[in-house]
Parts: sequence; C-alpha cells; structure tokens
Amino acid sequence: MSTKQSTAQSALYTQSGVPPLGEAIPLALQHVVAMVVGCISMPMIVAAAAGVSEQDQIIMVQGSLLVAALAILLQAFGVKGFISSGLPVMVGSGFAFLPTLRTIVEQSGMAGLAGAQIAGACMGMIVGLIFKKIRFLFPPIVTGSVVLTIGISLYDTAVNYMAGGVASDPSYGSARNWILALITLVAVIVAGQFGKGMVKASATLIGMVVGYLAAVLWGGIDFSGVGTAGWVQLPEPFHFAPAFHLNAIISLGIVFMVNAVQDIGQFEATANGAFERPATSAEITGGVIGNNLCSLLGGILGGVPVATAGQNVGIVVTTRVINRVVFGIAGGVVLVAGLVPKLSAILITIPQPVLGGATITVFGSIAMTGVRMLAREGLSPRSTFIAGLSVALAVGIPQLPNVFAGCPAWIGQIFGGSEVIVVALSAILLNLILPKEKKET
Repeated sequence: MSTKQSTAQSALYTQSGVPPLGEAIPLALQHVVAMVVGCISMPMIVAAAAGVSEQDQIIMVQGSLLVAALAILLQAFGVKGFISSGLPVMVGSGFAFLPTLRTIVEQSGMAGLAGAQIAGACMGMIVGLIFKKIRFLFPPIVTGSVVLTIGISLYDTAVNYMAGGVASDPSYGSARNWILALITLVAVIVAGQFGKGMVKASATLIGMVVGYLAAVLWGGIDFSGVGTAGWVQLPEPFHFAPAFHLNAIISLGIVFMVNAVQDIGQFEATANGAFERPATSAEITGGVIGNNLCSLLGGILGGVPVATAGQNVGIVVTTRVINRVVFGIAGGVVLVAGLVPKLSAILITIPQPVLGGATITVFGSIAMTGVRMLAREGLSPRSTFIAGLSVALAVGIPQLPNVFAGCPAWIGQIFGGSEVIVVALSAILLNLILPKEKKET
C-alpha cells in the first residue's frame, strides 16, 4: 500500500481529510439504515393519530427526512459552539416525543402540534444556552423516570399497530395482521440478536423490509398513490398552519427539555468514545441549539422533532470512524430521500402491522434505557420511591379520561393527557423535597 493510500484510509479516523469513497459510502449507508426507521415510522404514527390524508402523510414523512438531514449536516459542518456540536453524530426523529405528539394531535390536530413544536423547540434551545444552571433539575432519577414512562406509554401504540392500527377497520385483530406483525418481529429478533456488523445495526430496517415483502406477496398493499406522487417536490412551509395551545406547549416543552438533557448525554458519550475526553461546553451548547433549531424547522415543514440517534453513537464508538465526509454523505442521502415524493409515497404504503412488529422492540429498548439510567443512579429506597411513585401517577392518570372531572378545566387539559408532564413534575418535585440519603463510607 502506498503512502498516499494509507493517508487516505487513515482519514476515516480523523475529522478532516478525504477518505476513499469506496469505504466512506458503505460506512455512511450503515449510519443511514440505523437511524432512518424513526424518520419513517414516527410521522406515519402521528399522521394516523391525526387522521390526515395520504398526501399530508407524504408531506410529514418528507419534512421529517429533510429536518433530520439538515441536523446531520449542521452537526458535522456548522459553526461549533453556535448551532453545531462539531461532533460526529447522526440525528433522526426522536421517539421520546411520540406519546406526547400523539396526544396533542388527538386533542388539537396538526395545527396544535405545529404550534407546540415551534414553541417547545425554543424552550429546548434555551436549555442549551443555560444547561449548566438548570442541569440540577434533571439528575438521572428524573430523566430515567421520564424515559421509562415514555417507553411504557408507547407499548399500546405498537400493539395496536400489530393488530391493524384502526379498531373500526373490519380486518382489525385478524390473523393476517398478527401473522405479518410476527413475521416482522421475528426478522428483527434474528437480525438483531444473531447478526453482526451492519446487519445487527439495521435489524429494525431489515425486519420492516421482510414484513413489507411478505405483505406484497400476500397482495395487501395499494400502490395507486405512488403513481400519482411527483418525482421531486420542495418543502411547503406552514402547510399545517400553527395554532398555539398552552397545554400542548407545556407538555411538549417538557419533553424538549428532557430530550435536551438526553442529547447532552449522547454528545458526552460521543466525545468520550471517539476522542477519549469530555464534551466541551461549546460542543454541548451548539449541539443542543442545532438540534432544536431543526426541530423548530420541523414544526414549519410538517416534520417531527429530531434527537441525536443513540444507536449511531454506538456505531461511532465501535468503529472510531469520525470523518466529516462520511457524515456529509449520510446527510446527503437522507436529504435526497426527503426531496423525492415517490419514495415517501412508497414508505407510507408500509402496512401498520409491519410498523408495529418493527417498532415494539424499539419502544421496549426506550423503557429499558430508562431502567438502566435509574440503575446507574443506584436503586436506593429514596430513588425507587421517587421513580415508582412518579411512574405510577404518570401511567395511571391518563388512562382515566374523567379523573379530573370535578377540577378546573385547565388541570385536566395539562395533566390529564400527558404522561410526560406528570412524571417530570412529580420526579423533579420529589427529588427537590425529599431529604438526600447519607452515603455510606
């Protein structure tokens, strides 16, 4: 191997330089397949909850892909410390937002969601600017309880999709739906537990492909919408005109703040794993602001909020590939996908049982992430009491629609439909009020 070839290949392990495209492109595609599932499934689940048209579903999928691509490129090439971390991270749709997004569109429609996302993203940017001063409000006992609750609250969504998604549909709960869901789930399990490398990293995507092919062979997919979709379409700002509702803004704003804390953790993990040092204040501030700026743009373009993709952090730490060209290629692939309506039209033909079978493992991993966060904090009597009570209130209250029937309407609007508000406020207050335990020497 010549010195020139050796230098080009070693560029993969530095942020500057141009690595061989033959190696950079597969590594970029590995990152894309690891994060793209959320950009497909999240807007589809929100669209189903909102009851929007097929054309609006395409716009939502496109918007989600576009803002994720912008966030990836911004984190790699933006001004570090201003609107970028400068770290080698991938950004995709944040599943932590899903239960709150679903609740908002059911109560306030897409207009309410657009307004809440724009306002909530601004709150997330504020966290980036002042995170040092308010970080004490979000120790692992709080963020772990929130993440655990988010995972638990998504289980019914996945199971509902496995059954068919729409209870009024005559095929809901049919053997066909469950067979498609289980084929998808088995494919995810096999690829994730027995595969290696790129196969393991893209297990959810592989499961969706297998389930989709099974559905095609079964003859249950309508491709008529693909033929009428255009080849290239620019985003349409404010297609969903924003409306600002206080309860929606508060509930989604809390998730944005918690997600900012999680993003900080991902930036820390990336800096430690890739560079063997802590993330700097400039990297954290710029990274959080950049992600939330793209989430704000998502509210304008119809896309869902973004978050740093934890699975891709794992890929970076494992491979040590940190070159900006790799992430630029990945962002470019996602960007092209977001500008092609025909591709989005194909994606929204994915049957709901296939979505359910693919995402139930993702939702389960979210809950287990919360458990791991709590375990790292230490399962002392104090921490288990705070987490147990907060999660119990958060999961129990929204299941009873009339639980605040005798209270002022605003109480029911704010606390009655959002698990995240309940668990976050409960855990924060209990953590501040209850006396700290004495550490054993």
